[in-house]
Amino acid sequence: MDRKNEIREFLISRRAKISPEQAGIPSYGELRRVPGLRREEVAQLAGVSTDYYTRLERGSIRGVSDSVLEAVASALQLDDAERTHLMDLARTANAPLRGARRQASRRPAQQRVRPGVLRLLDGMTGVVAIVQNGRSDVLAANLLGRALYSEVFDSAVASGPDTPGRLPNQARYLFLDPRAADLYPDWRAIAATTVAMLRLETGRNPHDRALNELVGELTTRCGLFAGLWAGHDVRIHTTGSKRFHHPVAGDLSLQFETLHLPGDEGQTLFTFTAEPGSASENALAFLASWAASPAESTITTHPTTKTETTSRKDSTSQ
Repeated sequence: MDRKNEIREFLISRRAKISPEQAGIPSYGELRRVPGLRREEVAQLAGVSTDYYTRLERGSIRGVSDSVLEAVASALQLDDAERTHLMDLARTANAPLRGARRQASRRPAQQRVRPGVLRLLDGMTGVVAIVQNGRSDVLAANLLGRALYSEVFDSAVASGPDTPGRLPNQARYLFLDPRAADLYPDWRAIAATTVAMLRLETGRNPHDRALNELVGELTTRCGLFAGLWAGHDVRIHTTGSKRFHHPVAGDLSLQFETLHLPGDEGQTLFTFTAEPGSASENALAFLASWAASPAESTITTHPTTKTETTSRKDSTSQ
C-alpha cells in the first residue's frame, strides 16, 4: 500500500469530521466549500505553520517528531485507535526502505497456535473461545467455538477460492457469503467494525502480503467493503456484546473479551460468555450439548477443498 496516500487520506478524512464548532473556532455563519476544518485551522490548533501541516497532509511524515504528531492528533480530536493508527503510519513511513521492500516481497509464514494455548482452549468447556490473527484468520477454536462459528468453518468462500488448506477468514465470510447476514442480526455494524480493524492492522503491518491480498480481493468483489474501506475508519476491539442467530441454537446475545497473547505476536484470544440466568445461557448450553453429541461427530467433505474434516469434534489449529 502507498504510505503517502494512506497518510494523506487518513488525515483528510479526520479533518473532515471535525466542525469548527467542535474545535472551538467561531464560524460566524460563513458558508464552507468543504466539510470540517481548513488546513490552516488544524495548523493553528496544532501549533505548527500551515505549510508544515500541508506537507504532513500530503504524506511527507518522515522524520516528524512524536510531539508534533500528538499535537496534530489533539487538534483533530483523534480517539485512541486513531492516534495509534497515525503513530503506526509514521513508524512505517520512517522504516528503512530496503528492509520494507524485502518484507513486502515475502509471504508471511503460516501462524501456528502453541500446544499450551490449544490445551487452554480445550479446557474452556463452558466458554466460546477462538484464536485469530490481525487478518481475521481463525487459527484455532475450542469445541463450542467451532459450534458457534460452524457457518464460518463450513463456508465455501471463507477459506478463499481454489486454495486448499487456507484458514477460514471471518472477513471473507462476512462480505462474500450471503449467509453471514442471517448469522449476524447486526451484520452492517459488524461489517463496519471488521473493516475498521483491518484498516488498523494495515497501519501496523503494511507489508503483510496476505493482508494486502485479502483487502484487494474484498475491495474488488464487494462494493460495501470498498465503500467502508474508503472511509479510513479504525477501531480497537476489546470488549462488548455480539448477537447471533444460530441455525441450531437460535438467538444468542453474548459478551466478548479479548486477550492478546504476548508470546505469539499478532494472535488474539476471543472469548464469548452469556449472562447468567439468561435465555442466551440456555441456548449456549444447548449448543454445547449439540456439539458434544457423538451422533453429530461425522466425517464431512469441505465443498471447496475436498478434504475430510471431523465436524465439531476437534480444535482447529494451523
